[in-house]
Amino acid sequence: MGNTSIVGLQWGDEGKGKIIDLLSGSFDLAVRWNGGSNAGHKVEVGDKKYRFHLIPIGILRPNVTCVICNGVVIDPLKTLEEIDGLSTQGVKIEASNLKLSANANVVFPYHKLQDQLAEAKAVGSKIGTTGRGIGPAYADKANRSTAIRMADLLDDQRLTDKLQRIVADKNAILKALYGADPLDWRPMFEQYRACGEQLRPFITDTTRLLHAALREKKRMLFEGANAVLLDVDHGTVPFVTSSNCGTGLSVGTGLPAKAVDSTIGIVKAYCTRVGAGPFPTEQDNETGNRIRERGHEYGTTTGRPRRCGWLDTVALRYSAGISGATMISIMLLDVLSGFSELKICTAYKIDGATTDWFPCDALDLAKAEPVYETLPGWSEDISKCQSYEELPANAKKYLERIEQHVGIPVRIVSIGPGRHQTLIK
Repeated sequence: MGNTSIVGLQWGDEGKGKIIDLLSGSFDLAVRWNGGSNAGHKVEVGDKKYRFHLIPIGILRPNVTCVICNGVVIDPLKTLEEIDGLSTQGVKIEASNLKLSANANVVFPYHKLQDQLAEAKAVGSKIGTTGRGIGPAYADKANRSTAIRMADLLDDQRLTDKLQRIVADKNAILKALYGADPLDWRPMFEQYRACGEQLRPFITDTTRLLHAALREKKRMLFEGANAVLLDVDHGTVPFVTSSNCGTGLSVGTGLPAKAVDSTIGIVKAYCTRVGAGPFPTEQDNETGNRIRERGHEYGTTTGRPRRCGWLDTVALRYSAGISGATMISIMLLDVLSGFSELKICTAYKIDGATTDWFPCDALDLAKAEPVYETLPGWSEDISKCQSYEELPANAKKYLERIEQHVGIPVRIVSIGPGRHQTLIK
């Protein structure tokens, strides 16, 4: 398998972590290129359960080098916390197998405070942020003069100069907008300077590292965070994250687009969404509750219950096209066992007109009425199937209809959380 990108094709939480874990043993490097600690993955290996937010899942494989690139915004406190937690579970993490970009921007306490205060103030227009400061950190990155990078944590004078100036500006803004008490840059300096020293062995020029790997024909697995429908440019703004989840791999790594040989789009067999924003196929009823409980649909990062609904192939066609997905992995198919019938959204009606195009304008999508195709369900427990051929006929028909509507082959089917509960088509 050549260099492969893993991308979520819905609103996140598709089960990317399981596929990344399953495939990462066949690669030399696992590369994280966007997002921050707002992302969340759950991975089960035997009787152990691991939770990831920032560290690439490839860290579970002993011969894989994990790289967190410049496109990620890094919270040093959360990074050290995650390293400690995984190390306690017996995962080896050291400078030889974890690399952090010196050019990655840093999440500070004022980012988190701004994130939380803005959400609290946004009565009637909340976007459902995790409150981890990711959006404000990306805003500072774009603003340039208020950005602090990982390399800055390693230079006392540079960090002092930047924090003094930036915190003074942030205090003025936070007081004017939210009436917040001023923050003191000094304890912030001491805390982040100490974090920098702890992380110093891991910090490096990751772009140089990746280009060397490319020349040496090492195999790279690119771990995408969040999902295409949450992309800051191509999602339903403002109900999105703050990075390019579907198209930002080159920017986030420094590698050319041609470095990626294939892209696997990860898709739940149904749809979920966390936080606010339009969701045409949402089932705010017993069907949605049934999916939520069977699929344990609660956020890894926030613990919030996820909104649940039927599969939306209009959205899938759009996100597959944006991301360049060459194949699909269907996750949590087992959750749909026991439904007498299943629905797939194949088009929308907006203002009386039928369309098969996904409108990324949030107001237009909020008006979309789903046009459904109904398929027969299956009653069998599929979680113990050993091959694709063993799936019930109606389950295979469901997967075939997804292929036909989206126009991309389904190659992987997940029927449970374990590594062994994965079927290759």
